[in-house]
Amino acid sequence: MKPVLVTGASGFIGWHVARLLIERGYKVRALVRPASKLRELEVEPVLGDLRDPASLDRAVAGCSLVFHVAADYRLWAPDPEELYRSNRDGTRNLLEAARNHGVERFVYTSTVGCIGLPQGGVGDENTPVTLGQMSGAYKRSKFLAEQVALEFASAGFPVVIVNPTAPVGDHDVRPTPTGKIVLDFLNGAMPAFIDTGLNLVDVRDTARAHLLACERGKAGERYIVGCENLTLAEILERLARLSGLKAARIKLPYSLAYAIGVLTTGLARLTGRPPLAPLDAVRMAKKKMFVSHEKAKRELGFEPGPVEGALGRAVEWFKANGYCQLEQPAARSGT
Repeated sequence: MKPVLVTGASGFIGWHVARLLIERGYKVRALVRPASKLRELEVEPVLGDLRDPASLDRAVAGCSLVFHVAADYRLWAPDPEELYRSNRDGTRNLLEAARNHGVERFVYTSTVGCIGLPQGGVGDENTPVTLGQMSGAYKRSKFLAEQVALEFASAGFPVVIVNPTAPVGDHDVRPTPTGKIVLDFLNGAMPAFIDTGLNLVDVRDTARAHLLACERGKAGERYIVGCENLTLAEILERLARLSGLKAARIKLPYSLAYAIGVLTTGLARLTGRPPLAPLDAVRMAKKKMFVSHEKAKRELGFEPGPVEGALGRAVEWFKANGYCQLEQPAARSGT
């Protein structure tokens, strides 16, 4: 059996994709940077960088499938161009290497941030959206990377795109912005909230969707991988039930949240330290990120389970791995 290349295996979704592939009997090769750590995975590590085409050529050589999950996922960076170099240019570099080596299938992990959101409604893969509607360097870089993937697909290369929503669960090492909501809640760092919403999905279901996209997805098509549309207040209430902690009751007006974003992001430019409330994140929160995964259900057979268990695993994993600064009450299991 030829190896399968996974980028981002040291991250959140990529770790779960690699683990699932291993469980299914695949030989997994993982592209890693020198500073990256591969935890609890029996894979073949290959040193490289998305910005280094020669290293990608070595990584792809001999592989039958590629799961490109890696991304520079930051809602603030001292140099925003770094996001474009990794997300847009890196995706092109890897696609070119995969095409040159005759890879049979390429699954590209995009983001729900590239999905159009109708005012007050629920978005899907057909909702119109433009680059100008992307807030911040992260979303713009991912939107452009998705266009690169579609460009390769239109030229005949077998690229399938998945658009995960906000995955939650165990092994969110860094953590992601969604995982940080959970962690901030556990650490008492969320005394207030704003009127926004996210679509949550179990990260294990997200990994399964990647394999379904590889097996059943149509080249050049996008598939939203999500589950439940929840307001931030509803997410915090669920975390309160799972953790035994109290949910915040103070709802901030958007204008105040925006002012805090301007202030903390301005300070970050002076200090070089990530802001408490990145302005791009505040701008994203102005719309509820509510979407439908009906296309993935219909075409891929994607059937996600409820997110309660994933939230419970996230709570327990953060607690068990030393992320929590406050003493935690005994939590109710969500699994």
